[in-house]
Amino acid sequence: MAARPLASVSVGDVVGPVTVPVGRDTLVAYAEASLDGNPIHQDEDFARSVGLPDVIAHGMWTMGASGSVVADWAGDPGRVVEFGTRFTKPVVVPVGGAEVVVEGVVTAVDEGTGRVTVDVTTTSAGQKVLGRCVAVVRLD
Repeated sequence: MAARPLASVSVGDVVGPVTVPVGRDTLVAYAEASLDGNPIHQDEDFARSVGLPDVIAHGMWTMGASGSVVADWAGDPGRVVEFGTRFTKPVVVPVGGAEVVVEGVVTAVDEGTGRVTVDVTTTSAGQKVLGRCVAVVRLD
């Protein structure tokens, strides 16, 4: 995808919404790739024994899925120069899988630096799962 020119981006422009599925197979693959073998991500009985309703997605997977939506919007992952968030609620992944919905809004355009700021909202099952999620994207 070609990068968006800065001149075509305005405060208030919307990113998404994009729905990203997450299944148990996603959690296994992410655990293997990240070396995060915490059983709360794969073992239902263990997850419930520590007070969770079921296994949960890795927080960094959720952040990565959100960042990927922004990168796709920007046209190149290298254009995302900053991305930060707080983890506010877990993404519960029952046997049938779950979804996260990622959307954003451009809140600032800096013509001097060629960067835009995007406030990102990521939800699952109708609940916000990331807080203070902000991306800075270079579009020139």
